[in-house]
Amino acid sequence: MSEVATKPVRWHQLAIIAVSLIVISVGLAYLFQKLLIPVQPVLNRFAWLAYLGVFGIQLLSNLTIIAPVPVALAIMVSIATQWDPLLVALFASLGGALGELSGYFAGYIAKQAAINESTPGYTRIRGWMNRYGPWAIAFLAFQPVLPFDIGGIIAGAAKMSLWKFLPALWLGRFPKYLILSYFGVGVIHFFKW
Repeated sequence: MSEVATKPVRWHQLAIIAVSLIVISVGLAYLFQKLLIPVQPVLNRFAWLAYLGVFGIQLLSNLTIIAPVPVALAIMVSIATQWDPLLVALFASLGGALGELSGYFAGYIAKQAAINESTPGYTRIRGWMNRYGPWAIAFLAFQPVLPFDIGGIIAGAAKMSLWKFLPALWLGRFPKYLILSYFGVGVIHFFKW
């Protein structure tokens, strides 16, 4: 009987990575916000383009099957400092949810090629999905530590209904982006002193 050796989870490394991504995102948001000041009067006439832009940026950053870069989050926070953070979070969550369909369809179409049972976290996430269904998707979409791509691929491979997957994904993304938008706006305004 052979026992599969598993690596211990190094929470301090995950915490350092998460904090680093937050610091980079806030720094970039502050920089983008400073760059927008000279063109602010012109931009105010085209606020709808900002919302459409945050939708498109989140769509593109979530289409990739890799961890998204903090630039998308920084742009979202920069736009939230200038316009309504609630609408920014709404458009960002819609774009992010639609972008995550790439992982879902990758798992749905090419189950074995997209992911295998030796992928780190596969067994745990699959167990969550079997036990909690769409609520597991909402939780994975909300939490900031684990990449959601694995959850999307597993949901597609498990043939979870798209009509269960997509609302659950949005249900996790919207509050996450809402918190990030307001938190980012608060941090940016704090540094304005």
